[in-house]
Amino acid sequence: MDAEELKRRYAAGERYFPALNLSRYKFIGAYLPGINLWGSDLSGANLAKAKLWGADLSRTNLAKANLTRANLSGVKLNEANLRGAKLKYAKLYGANLTGAYYDETTRFSKGFDPISQNMRKM
Repeated sequence: MDAEELKRRYAAGERYFPALNLSRYKFIGAYLPGINLWGSDLSGANLAKAKLWGADLSRTNLAKANLTRANLSGVKLNEANLRGAKLKYAKLYGANLTGAYYDETTRFSKGFDPISQNMRKM
């Protein structure tokens, strides 16, 4: 499944898309609130300005993904791989980041404390 098919099926009411390979796909400004991409590979994907509030991105590989200015409010990011991800200006209100992985190349908004969110540095 490619990004366009996912968007089409989402628009038709489907929300459950676990374990997809969407590496390097472009979802810039995509409107996908409540989507379930549990365990999917979104490494290197561009999700800048995407609206993903309430989504389940648990165990998702978001390594080197661009999440700049994305709305991730209430998103489940448990055990997600955020190593090298760009999260500048991302809205993370109420997001669950427990066990999510990050490294020295992960970029957070100023003042964001990954330790207080129970994230793991790798």
